[in-house]
Parts: sequence; structure tokens; C-alpha cells
Amino acid sequence: MLNLGVLISGRGSNLQAIIDACEKGELPAKVAVVITNNSLAYGVERAKKHNIPVLAIEPNQFKDKNTYELEIVKILQQHAVQLVCLAGYMRIIGPVLLEHFQGRMINIHPALLPSFPGLHGQKQALEHGVKISGATVHYVDEGCDTGPIILQAAVTVLENDTEEGLSQRILEQEHLLYPQAIKLIAEGKTKIEGRKVRII
Repeated sequence: MLNLGVLISGRGSNLQAIIDACEKGELPAKVAVVITNNSLAYGVERAKKHNIPVLAIEPNQFKDKNTYELEIVKILQQHAVQLVCLAGYMRIIGPVLLEHFQGRMINIHPALLPSFPGLHGQKQALEHGVKISGATVHYVDEGCDTGPIILQAAVTVLENDTEEGLSQRILEQEHLLYPQAIKLIAEGKTKIEGRKVRII
């Protein structure tokens, strides 16, 4: 049973998808702790409903990013977290978290990376006129959405699509994709080889 630590900043819909998959027995994992940088995030309520420990660690309470991330590392270690899942966590991961969870931290992004990294991937895709967008689960490295890709799902961009409409359809795929990626990791079926993730 893989212990997960989930970092969130907002509504926590991907957190909910992970919790649901765990509770249904669809993956050999459990959410051991949820950490947010935003005490008002709706994801906090989601965690509480499932009796999952949840802590709000706000960056402005700390003298610098390293100190802030050390506190997060301490909490993750206290809950014996083996895999960190970023689920709408709106902060760039710094060297402290990376050092402690190298190869054990994943993220989900609403675009087919390496296209459209960073904020508003759906809006970027629409503005660029692509015909296909989607979602990507990847390992986290020192860059912004640049880590080795684990899984991707394609979503067709419709004629006269809106950012809201595209975002919703991508989100539906995210909710399927993230638990799938966690399951592969929990079952020891991923191997990072340079830029590539081999499914074994």
C-alpha cells in the first residue's frame, strides 16, 4: 500500500479522483496527508470529508522558500509519504522538495506536454489553434512541467471551442489519467530512463 501525499491549491477535483480510486480499491495506495498553500481551498473540505489529515502551510508564514519547503518535507515524512502528487498545486517546486522526493513526485498538467507548459495550458492551446489537446502526468524535475512523461490522454479541440468547455473535457480525462499513473507507480511498473518513462 503506497502512502500518498497530495499538494493542492484550489478546488481539489483531482484529489477527489485519487481518493475515490483508493477507496474503491482500484489502486494499492492511500492518501496519507493533504497539504495546501491556501487555507481557503475547497480541497481542504474534500480531505476532511474523508477523514484525511490536511494541513495549510502558507508560504508567507516562513522567511524563505527553503524554510517553507522544509516544513512540507517534515510533514510528508511524518506521514511516511512515498509518493508526492501535485494536484493543482500552484507553486514551482524548489530544490528542497526536489532533493527529498527526487523520482517520487508527480504532477498533472492540462495539455499535451511538452506543448503549452505553465499556466493556462488550455487557453494556450486554443490561441495556438491546435486540433488536439489533452492531459499529461509527469515526474517533477527542476523545470516547469518539463519532467519525464508517464501517461497522456488526447482531447479533441472542437470548432468554436471555449477555454471553459475545453478545460472541462480535459479535466474529465485528468480524473481518469492520474489514478492510472499512480497505480503504475504503486505496482512498480514505471522506470525512468533519461527523458523517457518505460512502462514495464
